[in-house]
Amino acid sequence: MPESDTTRMPEISVVIPVVERHGDLRRLFSDYAQEVAKLGRRAEFIFVVDFRQQSVMPVLREIQEAADQEVILVRLGGMFGESAALTVGMEQARGEIIVTLAPYFQVEPHGLGEAVREIDAGTDLVVGCRSPRIDSWFNRCQTKIFHWIVNLVAGTRFRDISSGFRVMRRQVAGELPVYGGIHRFYPVLALRRGFKVRELDVPQRAEDAPTRYYGLAVYLKRLLDVLTVFFLIKFTHRPLRFFGVVSLLLVVPGLAITAYLGIYRLLGLGPIAQRPLLLLGVLLIVLGIQLLSIGLIGEIIVFTHARKLREYRIAEVIRRPAAVSKIEESAGP
Repeated sequence: MPESDTTRMPEISVVIPVVERHGDLRRLFSDYAQEVAKLGRRAEFIFVVDFRQQSVMPVLREIQEAADQEVILVRLGGMFGESAALTVGMEQARGEIIVTLAPYFQVEPHGLGEAVREIDAGTDLVVGCRSPRIDSWFNRCQTKIFHWIVNLVAGTRFRDISSGFRVMRRQVAGELPVYGGIHRFYPVLALRRGFKVRELDVPQRAEDAPTRYYGLAVYLKRLLDVLTVFFLIKFTHRPLRFFGVVSLLLVVPGLAITAYLGIYRLLGLGPIAQRPLLLLGVLLIVLGIQLLSIGLIGEIIVFTHARKLREYRIAEVIRRPAAVSKIEESAGP
């Protein structure tokens, strides 16, 4: 590579997925661009825009035209979610340090400098922990319950893994696949992989303080995500142990019921062929094991091959107003 090209390569890539909601993107970019400038590092900002948020493109084009740093705009061709947006952004990133941000203020931007210094000191992934929290008691209660469950399941001590402010080495982004809703558990998966992870206390912004309510379906999805992470952490390479425990929990009661019905029949107390208990027990055992096995084996396959899957389509990549490249990727693997 020519020397001139090397010197132009960014050291820091800031990935901002604009998926569900967003705040003042001009101010967000301006404040974080100033923080990067204070570090004396060359940076690029990558905005990945979901199909639902196409209305922000004119604002992002204005940011791109006025920016001193390189700004890359990626427009997705569908509604693929935050995990897909983060994956696209990380694939486009060229810096050795990758920063992910929510498309609105969660923490004070001055935390970026300390986080980058932590990376330079040897940490692989720094997670911004919103502290002190200034949002409502309801939000804080939700957060504590969620992290209590996650820490209990994963054996960790995280306080704010849901924060979108993360700073990581390029190697971390390259080794950890992101799909579904698993991006929320990035620090847990990184720690499990052997990377050095640290939570950094950063003051929460007032823009992140309003109370947020979610429907029952959202909480159920979060619980399923926790179950997925638990399985990936504990049994990805040892599924037989998991299936063995589940099988024992189901088979032992089944054997007890069968033994009872067998003794009942041998003592001549009556026929058992038409007993609902026998049919119910057999059906529950068979169906339960089959459904659980199919679901968890599916998780193993997805996790193992997630790097090869493409659950998104990039409609457009805009690097400069005068240079627009069309990229079409199939939604399949």
